[in-house]
Amino acid sequence: MRSYLRGLALALIGAGLCMSQGATAQAGCVAISGTADGLNRRTAVSRSQNSLATAIANFKAEKSIHSVSVRPMRTKPQPYWRGSVSANMYQKPDVVTSRSHTICWSGVVSPSVCTSGAKICW
Repeated sequence: MRSYLRGLALALIGAGLCMSQGATAQAGCVAISGTADGLNRRTAVSRSQNSLATAIANFKAEKSIHSVSVRPMRTKPQPYWRGSVSANMYQKPDVVTSRSHTICWSGVVSPSVCTSGAKICW
């Protein structure tokens, strides 16, 4: 009788582990970013964070997801007019909030360009 109960307990534990792994497999995470420019750094930061918020809202609507967790994530800069951003072009310090990580650099046309990034999970 004891071995029967032990086997049943092991089967229930195994089934529980399979179910929990299945729930984890359905969840996912993705990196999202938004880039914007401005006449000054403050404006560029605000616009890039708004661009990020819009990108997150669009992603949620596209995937029919109602609830996501949003965490800041540093992303690569997404310059408009050049292929890359060299180290001496960055405008420090980075702006990190509970929902985004924003990096800024000197632009070609605009004095300041920023990319805000986040990792969203559902």
